[in-house]
Amino acid sequence: MASRKSILIINPNSTQSMTDGLKPLVDSLHFHNTTYTYFTAPSGPPSINSATDTTASAQHCLPSLLHLLPHHDGFLIACYSAHPLVALLQAHETVRAGKKMVTGIFEASVATSLQCLAPGERFGIVSTGQAWEAMLSEAVRDFLGAETSARFAGVETTGLTAVELHDVGAEVVGERMREAVGRLVRRGEIGAVCLGCAGMAGMNEMVRGALVGELGGEKGGRVKIVDGVQAGVAWLEGAIRMEF
Repeated sequence: MASRKSILIINPNSTQSMTDGLKPLVDSLHFHNTTYTYFTAPSGPPSINSATDTTASAQHCLPSLLHLLPHHDGFLIACYSAHPLVALLQAHETVRAGKKMVTGIFEASVATSLQCLAPGERFGIVSTGQAWEAMLSEAVRDFLGAETSARFAGVETTGLTAVELHDVGAEVVGERMREAVGRLVRRGEIGAVCLGCAGMAGMNEMVRGALVGELGGEKGGRVKIVDGVQAGVAWLEGAIRMEF
């Protein structure tokens, strides 16, 4: 029997309810030979809506994370951005010496999407506030190491913050999601849609409905919906068991 492993899932904002919303997603993957522990930022931004917030949240989290590093095999940063904590933890001596694995939900979802695409298809991201359109587009370029990619359709946003996704009501969220997904699929042949916010956890059905509404049942049903939390956990599950 394989040895039991441990993954720490890090919510770098200070809203506990967002952390709690991640647990059903992870449990639904049924990786029973891993222990999952959840961390919420002890202070700092309650919702990460800008590059300034990502930097501040890393500063609030890092001191409390350092003593946890020896006790886990993998770490998932549950913020859909090029979050500084990913690089900070990857570079930490405890992580490097222990060959521990670190990824963010952004990185995991982009990598997963690329592997889901058929020839000629592209992936896109649906996120929250408009500021993320430029930030995530830049993050994709940096991650792929190229100014442009024929496989990336771009980013569309709902105009809602991560907190508002759960506060303004399902009707408003549903309408904003339908509009954003509609704009995205009209960009071209979309094969995968990334949920570009940890606060979108569990909104797959809403996105699927928008895809079917725009593309019809058959075509809309074929588009992959990639949840970054699940993609990150799935990648870490394999990576922490590999011999590097």
